[in-house]
Amino acid sequence: MENSSEMKSGIGSFPRSFWVANVMELFERGAYYGLNALLAIYLSEKVANGGLGFTEDMVGLLQSFVYAVTYVIPILGGALADRYGYRKMLLFAFSLLAAGYFVAGQVNTYGVIFVSLLVMATGSGLFKPIISGTIARTTNEKNSGFGFGVYYWMINLGALVAPLVAGYIRDSLSWSWVFTISAIYCALMLLPAAFLYRDPPKPESRKNLKEVLSGALTVLSDARFMLLIFVYSCFWILYFQNFGSVLWYLRDFIDPAPITRFFARMGMDYTLRPEHVTVVNAGTIVLLQIFVNLIVKNIKPLPTMVGGILIGSAGFFVLAMSQNAWIFILGIAVFSIGEMTCHPKYYSYIGIVAPQEKKATYMGYAFLYGVIGSLVGSNVGGEMYRAILSPIKEKALSAGLIPLQMAGAQGTLRNFWLVFAALGIVTTLGLVLYNKLFGEDSVTTRVRARKVMFFIYGLLTVLSVAMVFFVNSTKGSVPPKTWIQSTIMILIGIGGLYTLLKNQTETDFEKE
Repeated sequence: MENSSEMKSGIGSFPRSFWVANVMELFERGAYYGLNALLAIYLSEKVANGGLGFTEDMVGLLQSFVYAVTYVIPILGGALADRYGYRKMLLFAFSLLAAGYFVAGQVNTYGVIFVSLLVMATGSGLFKPIISGTIARTTNEKNSGFGFGVYYWMINLGALVAPLVAGYIRDSLSWSWVFTISAIYCALMLLPAAFLYRDPPKPESRKNLKEVLSGALTVLSDARFMLLIFVYSCFWILYFQNFGSVLWYLRDFIDPAPITRFFARMGMDYTLRPEHVTVVNAGTIVLLQIFVNLIVKNIKPLPTMVGGILIGSAGFFVLAMSQNAWIFILGIAVFSIGEMTCHPKYYSYIGIVAPQEKKATYMGYAFLYGVIGSLVGSNVGGEMYRAILSPIKEKALSAGLIPLQMAGAQGTLRNFWLVFAALGIVTTLGLVLYNKLFGEDSVTTRVRARKVMFFIYGLLTVLSVAMVFFVNSTKGSVPPKTWIQSTIMILIGIGGLYTLLKNQTETDFEKE
């Protein structure tokens, strides 16, 4: 175990484990973004073209679970790392990651790929709190800002470079090798984890698994907090389209020729491909994050979040007008500016609305937006694309036309993306109303929020049951996909109602 460093600043102030952790972060994020920049395409591409031929709605279902797991597992991952040691858990996490990536690339059965990617997601979820915990414990008050800056830069560097490598591997070798290269990234990290990494100093007080679960129950039963999570999650429904419907849209409807010709005039062989969506997103953040931070650093969290979400919504409005490839890239870049404007201030806002004596606990669960955003976003995006846009593509292919030549195609495409743009605008209104009606922590706002969350959880439960009966009455049977979606909605609804009822008296009268 490394000893705590003195209160120094600068590059030389960080111990070895800090740098080892950042290198591991770079490779793990490279494996993750390199694959996920292409995963939706591979799973839905025709078998004749090297893909697996799954429908977009089935891909969306798979992605929703995989991405949600990467946000849920860190709740337990931190406690497990404290109990068994960071180094041991790193070895376990990288083993899961390497195995999950590799197996998923060697099989073509939906269920096996599903399970393999869940194994990968579990490893990713265990990895996250170890690295962030290492950064926190190997920095001090003077160098923590720079230290976390290096950490976030490594994340975006992985997201910027790895998709380009993955695209090259796909074109030069095969789709299977895209998975294999991600597995190799993670397998290689077993070496520094085993021989170079040392556990950072442990804090004097650590939470065991029971305390972690108790804290989770406390947070999940706070209606004010969960209402904020639900509202903010709507923005992340937009974000998760970047790994599904946006990629399919680029593949099926965008002509890359204008960009190809532009680079050809400069003697460069370049074609806009699906993996470049992630590259544009990460590249925009790498180039503009510092500049954006300087602009918003003295602006309060709420107006910054509202402004960021409106910019992100504008990105989807641009996508609605994006039959041209350059306009498509502009839409992705605009959304990325909105994302980098909004998201850092979200954590500041959590610190404002959380109960004063429990700020640290609530900050630890601020990432729950990703659970709801991925479960809903990937599912809804896949279902909508399958129902609305895929028929246009299929009819065009059967008629020997390009999709945009189909009657009404441009209007349908425009309306598809305007739905998401409108959702972003609704999210901004929801945040403003939340701040006005629930922003202050008091008995009145807690009771008011509980009523709203009772309605939301109850509505989820009723709708999930109704969906089963509706599908059964229209199709004569209920497919497994619908059962899974309905079960998740019922679990969220009933689980939410249970936590609210169980802690009603404590939540209302604990304070004031």
